[in-house]
Amino acid sequence: MARQLFGTDGIRGVAGNYPLDPQTVYAFGRALGEWAAGAAGARGQQSVRIVIGMDTRESGPELAALVAAGLRSSGTEPVFAGLTTTPGVAYLTRVEDFIAGLMISASHNPYHDNGLKVFDHSGFKLADEIEDSIEQRIFAFAAEAGEPSAAPLSPDASLDSNYIDFLASTFQRSLAGRKIVLDCANGSASYLGPELFTRLGAEVVAIGCEPDGRNINLDCGALHTGSLRQAVLAQGADYGAAFDGDADRCMIFGSTGKLIDGDHALLIAGRGLRAKGKLHGKNGSPAIVATVMSNLGLQRALEADGIELIRTGVGDKYVLEEMLRSELPLGGEQSGHVIFREFATTGDGLLTALRIIERAEETGLSLEDLTADFKVYPQILVNVRFKVKRPLEELPTVQAEIKATESEFGTAGRVLVRFSGTEPLARVMVEGPSQARVSERAHSIAAAIVAALSN
Repeated sequence: MARQLFGTDGIRGVAGNYPLDPQTVYAFGRALGEWAAGAAGARGQQSVRIVIGMDTRESGPELAALVAAGLRSSGTEPVFAGLTTTPGVAYLTRVEDFIAGLMISASHNPYHDNGLKVFDHSGFKLADEIEDSIEQRIFAFAAEAGEPSAAPLSPDASLDSNYIDFLASTFQRSLAGRKIVLDCANGSASYLGPELFTRLGAEVVAIGCEPDGRNINLDCGALHTGSLRQAVLAQGADYGAAFDGDADRCMIFGSTGKLIDGDHALLIAGRGLRAKGKLHGKNGSPAIVATVMSNLGLQRALEADGIELIRTGVGDKYVLEEMLRSELPLGGEQSGHVIFREFATTGDGLLTALRIIERAEETGLSLEDLTADFKVYPQILVNVRFKVKRPLEELPTVQAEIKATESEFGTAGRVLVRFSGTEPLARVMVEGPSQARVSERAHSIAAAIVAALSN
């Protein structure tokens, strides 16, 4: 049966509208609590507690209260962490006696969106079959008559404190004498980020740290890094770090204003782990996991060091699956999701900033020096909207354009054409030796798709 509520990253929508209307959210809490009680019993665990965290969206408190009411109706105790990060919830779920954790966030989306993402006690997202069973119970509970009432919640400040203690414990150096600009996207890291780096001794300049419920991700944070770059240069800062709304991704700047995106972070961290003998997977060879969207320049730089780049489909879910399968310690996405399996079960923007800055500090090299040999290949992504989808292999004119591009660029380029999993879009990504040729070839493929799918 096709899913109606859960997507690849939990349940998302416009707050107040289905599936984030009060009735469905309350039913979600009941269904989650019912599953949690069964899971706790199977573990021989008497207490049934679920930790709830949220980002700074104005809809967060109401959604949290509705879920909490549903949990309590199922005999499960909600514990409220208040404002925290997605990786913070994953961490707390894993190290405390919680049977599960819930993060209320829509990550990098605008404020009017929100979402419900669940982690099990291992700190990983719920398995698909568990989500499927919860979804069916949601439908059953939502069909019952009655208006749900929200349950009041008071945040337990010790939970965020425990998370910050953990992050600080992973950094064995002092940042005294260093200045860092943090752009926290008016989101989850708005208080945690400055507290963490101040504790480590840095002089912190905070921007994007004044959440009002509606300005999360608004022209700031990891998706809009222009203001951070300007601030790093104007302040004469050593580093800058930008997070998204729930702080699971990070973009970094060095003192010269060079952007260190997820690909650059993988290169820096991968080389650091290899130098310490920690980059090997189960086959004994050093390797890093990234998606098909990671730049060809990353692959070339890693190859020069004898490090394999294993590519997956787009999404941190697929990156993590491959990391676990191959028993590899590092993986991530160009967008700034980076997973350090030694410390975390999900991407963590604050942890990523710590690891990259740590590498610069321990080598005495700038971020620019650490990525000097990373040649970024020109890359363009063109989206093509369609009404009727047909398999790409059944479109000979499109295949001809793809093969012509691959033949022209050879090993100096890449072509990736795929259908979006969430929208009626064909996505055309082309990399190559020059921006002009990349753009021309990408639009030629896009035009072929338009012609083929309009017939």
